[in-house]
Amino acid sequence: MTGKAQLENDCEPIFGSFFEANIFPFDNLRQGLSAKLEKELAGSGLRRSDVKKLIAESEHDTNLVQDAAADIKATLNRDSACNSSLEVFLFYKGFSALQAHRLAHHLWLQNQQLLALLIQSHVSRRFGIDIHPAARIGRGIMLDHATGLVIGETAVVGDDVSIMQSVTLGGTGKESGDRHPKIGYGVLIGPGAKILGNIDIGTGAMIAASSVVLKPVSDNAIVAGVPAKIVGNTQTKEPSLTMDHHFSYHTDRD
Repeated sequence: MTGKAQLENDCEPIFGSFFEANIFPFDNLRQGLSAKLEKELAGSGLRRSDVKKLIAESEHDTNLVQDAAADIKATLNRDSACNSSLEVFLFYKGFSALQAHRLAHHLWLQNQQLLALLIQSHVSRRFGIDIHPAARIGRGIMLDHATGLVIGETAVVGDDVSIMQSVTLGGTGKESGDRHPKIGYGVLIGPGAKILGNIDIGTGAMIAASSVVLKPVSDNAIVAGVPAKIVGNTQTKEPSLTMDHHFSYHTDRD
């Protein structure tokens, strides 16, 4: 990213001070990510020095940096509007919110739940993205636009999943305990989809835009509608990678 930033700076010197603050001082992604989180969590109600300490204490968890790198790569590879990893790191609020969630989840597992909830609350207000710190999220995740995304406490999201804006992974309102969806590897979830309850969404499935999913979805199935029904099968094991939302209805299927 530093090389790309230098090229951009050479073309547009007006970015000089911006890159000096956000890219050039850091030797690696870990340092840059720590500084980014510190800035973005400022205003959460904690002193900046306390935020910096929390982030520093989490740096021994190497998964945080590895997951961030995988998320950057996923977004660069899948988002046709994205031209560089530098863009993802600096400007994509879905990426920023996801990395803040990873920190909050780390704190949650360290029995620092109140701090984790504070981060969740701040991120929700700042980015319009609400992910409970207990939710378990894999790596290689693309949150496209991400505005209006809600992920509940007991939700699980597998690796290499792509989630569009205004998606809800929620409960039905009638359950307690383990009450949120479990999203399998390689799933593509379209804009506005609502997946409700403790149900499994199988590997390589695709949830069409604005669908309301109340029942489990089998591997590689395409579901659409309100309530969602199976309308076909994906042509790939990883629809999240191709980002192809097109499908044809099979009207003879439930």
